[in-house]
Amino acid sequence: MMDTRNIPTMNLTPDILRTFVAAAQSGNFTRAAKKVHLTQSAVSMQISRLESDIGKPLFNRITRGVELTTHGERLLRYARRLLQIHDKAVASLTGPNLNGQIRLGVPEELSYRYLPGILRSFSARYPLISVDIYCDFSNRLKEMVEEGKLDLCLSNDETSSRIGHFLRNEPVVWIAPRDAAPEMESPLPLALFHQGCMYRKWGMQALTQKDISFRIAYSSPSFTGILAAVRSGVAVAPVGKSSVTQEFRILETLPALPYVCITLYSGNGPEDKVKSCLFQHIAGSFDVPTEPNM
Repeated sequence: MMDTRNIPTMNLTPDILRTFVAAAQSGNFTRAAKKVHLTQSAVSMQISRLESDIGKPLFNRITRGVELTTHGERLLRYARRLLQIHDKAVASLTGPNLNGQIRLGVPEELSYRYLPGILRSFSARYPLISVDIYCDFSNRLKEMVEEGKLDLCLSNDETSSRIGHFLRNEPVVWIAPRDAAPEMESPLPLALFHQGCMYRKWGMQALTQKDISFRIAYSSPSFTGILAAVRSGVAVAPVGKSSVTQEFRILETLPALPYVCITLYSGNGPEDKVKSCLFQHIAGSFDVPTEPNM
């Protein structure tokens, strides 16, 4: 039998873990405070208490906010699992006993960045709802919503829409790999989506306006394919800033690109509780704004 007498007591309550996860995801206590509906000072106090209980630093304080330490990264893995188990238990016992199926369309780039967290938290709250995911270009997804083939869809739009629900302005940036410098080549090698993609249009227009010669070295309908081309060192590419991971560099030397409007669309069919719950959940997931110059 395990001797528990020397195991320190830690205050790993769901509320504190939720604050910790919000701070880890936001990289900033102020944005985390908005997400968990606390003041910035309350978030700082909870994190300090948690670090004191554990006896190890969880965050390094940096100029623009905070970043996880090695201990913080380790706790984050457990915190997410603990919260998932907690939320599912609460939902199954006291939460809304909703069940059903919902069809959600998401552009591949947005699914890469936002969908895992959205689905994880939605499943924890509504474990009996099945979500069918469809990935395609934004224009096609909006058509499927209008045709009744999808219930909801996320979309990358060039401008804000009168019929959609605006979620966030997303900066579009040029990226290159960390271990190669394709931006030094002339003509500039590009990895672009196929015809019809606004990133492709914006990138080519921006380079043309600055008289920068370029060539399309790689094209793909897939966001994964574009990242693979950049990762291999053969090209640079325009992508949404929030999808840029540590293996890539953001190129500040190339012409600036516009912002894309992330928008949520709902079908015209009869409203039902399942669709309303997912709509509100997705909208709430974007409540913490992305800062353009982070």
